[in-house]
Amino acid sequence: MVKSSIPTPQKLRELGKVVFIRVGALPFILVVILVTFGVWNPAFLSLVNMVSASRAATYLIMVTLAQMMVLLSAGLDLSVGGSITLISMVSASTMVSLQAYPGVDVLVGSLVGIGIGTLIGALNGFSIAFFRISPFVVTFATGSMAHGMALIVSDGGVPVFGLPAYFMSTLGAGKVLGIPVPVLVTILLIGVVYLILSWTRFGRGIYAMGGSRQAAGIMGIPLRRNTFLVYVIAGLLVGIAGVMLTARIGSGEPTIGLEMPLLSITAAVMGGVSLFGGEGKLYGAILGAIALTLLRVGMDLAMIGSFVQMAVMGGVLIMVTALDGYRRRLV
Repeated sequence: MVKSSIPTPQKLRELGKVVFIRVGALPFILVVILVTFGVWNPAFLSLVNMVSASRAATYLIMVTLAQMMVLLSAGLDLSVGGSITLISMVSASTMVSLQAYPGVDVLVGSLVGIGIGTLIGALNGFSIAFFRISPFVVTFATGSMAHGMALIVSDGGVPVFGLPAYFMSTLGAGKVLGIPVPVLVTILLIGVVYLILSWTRFGRGIYAMGGSRQAAGIMGIPLRRNTFLVYVIAGLLVGIAGVMLTARIGSGEPTIGLEMPLLSITAAVMGGVSLFGGEGKLYGAILGAIALTLLRVGMDLAMIGSFVQMAVMGGVLIMVTALDGYRRRLV
């Protein structure tokens, strides 16, 4: 008698459980997003929309890379949103004030923006590493300070216009060999983070710190130095993201990126990065950022309001956190 090759419901459940334990909920979430919005609006699955979504995802990927490194070390960075607003306002204001010096304005404005992100990261890292203040408290406070300073610079929330055209045409909409500049910058940053995490002693130390800080200290890993450097690198990545976002929008915005803490944490956790540290893969965080961007694009096409989208994103974070906890109990 020939056995049927059609898998039974029980076997499918077992297969799904194995996949869930190994790679988490991300593949299932991606399928739900693609099927739901693809049926709702066939334009969602068009090549043009997918390319556009991939380009839009680059900015979230940059910030998610920063958030991932911090989470791996058992930390947290809630300052990324406020940092981006301050970076955008100060870098844009600097470029406008130096517009009489073409070329210099963009260079100095970009370096100032990246420097601000790095400085905020250094402040976070120093406070957490040497004063042993909770990462939640420190980064929430520095994010609030940065946003407040952005509002001061903007005279209460007035955007900065008049940025150099070539700043926007190069970093915002430029292409090299047909590849958008934001995509190339993101690929470069992914490569750098991959090298740090996979091929350096410092990167291995990040995972060890997140797994067990006490054991990492016994192994001789410099905990304070590594913690400080993790936040500095995260600040550098956020600085680059802030400058790139400013180029994309074409103005300094005092509210740009305020949703980045929620989005970057959700993307990282969705991709399998543990909120408790020590576990997570780079490709998972990247795919998580892409999935989250596809979700937002799908909701935009479905004409779902921004307030509802905020509620959905919060719900997604709760869901992926719960699923991550459930997956750990199954292991």
